[in-house]
Amino acid sequence: MWDFIQDEVFGMKWLNRLIGSLLNACGLDTESKLGGSLHFFIYDTIKIMLLLGVLILIITYIQSYFPPERTKKILGRFHGIGANCIAALLGTVTPFCSCSSIPLFMGFTSAGLPLGVTFSFLISSPMVDLGSLILLMSIFGWKVAVIYVIVGLVIAVAGGTLIEKLHLEDQVEEFIRNGKSIDTPQNELTKRDRLKYAWEQVAETAKKVLLYVIVGVGIGAFIHNWIPEEWVVKVLGTGNPFGVIIAAICGIPMYADIFGCIPIAEALVAKGAKLGVVLAFMMGVITLSLPSMIMLKKAIKPKLLGIFIAICTVGIILVGYFFNIIQNYII
Repeated sequence: MWDFIQDEVFGMKWLNRLIGSLLNACGLDTESKLGGSLHFFIYDTIKIMLLLGVLILIITYIQSYFPPERTKKILGRFHGIGANCIAALLGTVTPFCSCSSIPLFMGFTSAGLPLGVTFSFLISSPMVDLGSLILLMSIFGWKVAVIYVIVGLVIAVAGGTLIEKLHLEDQVEEFIRNGKSIDTPQNELTKRDRLKYAWEQVAETAKKVLLYVIVGVGIGAFIHNWIPEEWVVKVLGTGNPFGVIIAAICGIPMYADIFGCIPIAEALVAKGAKLGVVLAFMMGVITLSLPSMIMLKKAIKPKLLGIFIAICTVGIILVGYFFNIIQNYII
C-alpha cells in the first residue's frame, strides 16, 4: 500500500506512463534524447504544478488559522530552546522561499521576539517547508524526505540558539529594533472564507513560481538526456570529495524555490551525482540565495549577516556529507 502511495500518488508514475504513451502515439521515440527530454519536461512540469496546487491549498488553509499576530503570541509563550523549536516548526507552514520569509522575520523581530527565535524561523521557513517534504518524497522516497526535514529543523534550532547565545541584538538595524507591532483584531473567518483565500493563494503562487518551475524542469531535462553521465559522476560523484562544498557555494548566487530545484536534483541524482551533493546545492539555493541576502542586509548589520551565512553554510555542508554517507542505506 505504501509503495502504491509513494509511486502513484506522490510520484505520479501513472502520469509518466500516460505522457510516454501519448508521445509514442504521436510518433516520438521517448528513448531518444529529444523524446526523452520532452517526456521529462512535460511530466515533471505537470507533476510539480499539480503537487504545488494541492500543497498551497492545504498549507494556506492551515496558515489562515495562524496570522502573524497569533503566531507572535504563540512564540511569545515559549522560552529558551523550546521557543527555537516552535519557531522552526512554524517555519514549515510558511512561505516557500527565503525572500517571502524575510518580511515575517522583520515583523517578528520588531514585535520584540528573541533574536534567536526569529532566526530559527528564518532558517526553517524556506529550507524545510511542507512542500519540500512532499516533493522530496515524490522523487527520492519517504526516508530521504523525512531525514531531510529533521536535519533541516536541527540546523534551524541550532543556528537560532547559537545566535541567541552570541547576544547580537545590537546588530539588528535600529528601525527594526524600534519598530512597533500593532495588534489588530483578527476577524473570525468561516470555512468558506478560508477556502476562498486558499484558492486565491493557489492561483497567485502558481503565477509566481511557474517560470521557475519551467526553467528548473528545462535544466533538469537537459541534464537528464544530454549531459554525459561520466561528467556528472566525475564532478559531483564519489570521485570528488569537495563536491558538497562546491555544490553549496554554487547554489548561493542563484535564486529559485524548491519547486524549481527539485527537477534539477532529480536529474543530477539519476546521472550519478551523490545525494548529499545535490541536496547541498538545493539548500544553498533556497536558503542563501543572493537576492534574499541583499534583502536581509537591509534589516541586519554585516556582522550578523556574516554569522548567519556562516552558520547556514556550515550546516548545509555537514548535511551534504551526512547524506553522502547514508545514501546507500536510504535509497
